[in-house]
Amino acid sequence: MTELPGTPLSRRALIGGALAIGSATALVPKIAFAQAAGDRNLLFVLLRGAMDGMAMLAPLGDPAYNAARAQALSDYEGARKLDSLFTLHPAMQQIGKAYTRNEALFIHATATSYRDRSHFDGQDLLESGAAKPNTMRDGWLNRLVGLIGQADGSPLAVPPKALAISPTIPLALRGDAPASNYAPSSLPEASADFIERVSLLYKNDPELGELWSSALETRAMAADDGLRNLRDAAKTGKLIASLMRGETGARISMVELSGWDTHANQRGNFRRSASALDTMLGAYQTAMGSAWDKTAVIVATEFGRTVSYNGTRGTDHGTASATMLMGGAVKGGRILGNWPGMAKANLYRGRDLMPTTSLESIIAGATAQHFGLDPMAVQARLFPERTSRPMEGLIRA
Repeated sequence: MTELPGTPLSRRALIGGALAIGSATALVPKIAFAQAAGDRNLLFVLLRGAMDGMAMLAPLGDPAYNAARAQALSDYEGARKLDSLFTLHPAMQQIGKAYTRNEALFIHATATSYRDRSHFDGQDLLESGAAKPNTMRDGWLNRLVGLIGQADGSPLAVPPKALAISPTIPLALRGDAPASNYAPSSLPEASADFIERVSLLYKNDPELGELWSSALETRAMAADDGLRNLRDAAKTGKLIASLMRGETGARISMVELSGWDTHANQRGNFRRSASALDTMLGAYQTAMGSAWDKTAVIVATEFGRTVSYNGTRGTDHGTASATMLMGGAVKGGRILGNWPGMAKANLYRGRDLMPTTSLESIIAGATAQHFGLDPMAVQARLFPERTSRPMEGLIRA
């Protein structure tokens, strides 16, 4: 049972304990789902550990690349060239196909306003949307839920469903707007008799009855086919889609993928993590079916890696990375941003890729366009104290 910081233990939270005691297969939502509104879907994928954007989208056309990363050149033999400068990592086959279909785009040399190298602070700033780490206790994704209104601009009676595919609700989804979490469990299956008895117990309770019904609905929607954790990338992608499809599905979801802190043996470790990301997104796309056409996926990380390899064939904490958007709603087939170059004189602090595009401006622009909101109002709410303008032209009209 998870209690969010500063949140008193309530009758709602006790339901989580009830299912845990009963060894149920689902982690029950801590807050009841609201009714869905609209048919636009947003999935935020957080790559925890600082993903190397120069490995994902290798600037082989930059003359300085060979000097800095000569040992990695063989990894990209026969890989998909996206243009004269950039080559996509060969482990990202499904992403590459989406790019060819104009359903994926990349922005290189991206970073939040954070300029140090702490995972904890970098992730806090990325998830909260604050200008400084550890200054806000809610997340930009939760605040986005509260901004989404009807087509005429009027507020919704209830906000859209928001869901984290995670054992706990991450900071990005914490806040005043209703949000929930779901993750498969390795605990034994709760008996049908137990489920029925609890259902009868809460049937006439206006608060707990609604929450219990939502929990059972989410459990049924998951249809995880024996999935007991989130390690199987293909099944995880299908699980996310099952929780987002249809009128009762979550319109906004988030999933976290770790394994990107590649201090040693980066080439092999990155290949494994990139393959898992690619498999998950490919399975998610397929399982979304026709809903894919109105779906946008934002893939981001807290910061990048150093330009040069270290003594253990890895890279250390850096600054700029790369951001990816994918989905049928994305105006893809493009690489955006201002490439700063990898020559020594162009590096940030002499070691990192120089950031040239604000990650906050990408997220604000993409989410505003996707949900038909005012971009400047979205940026002011999601990322206060920022001066950069939200990026335009990321989502199809």
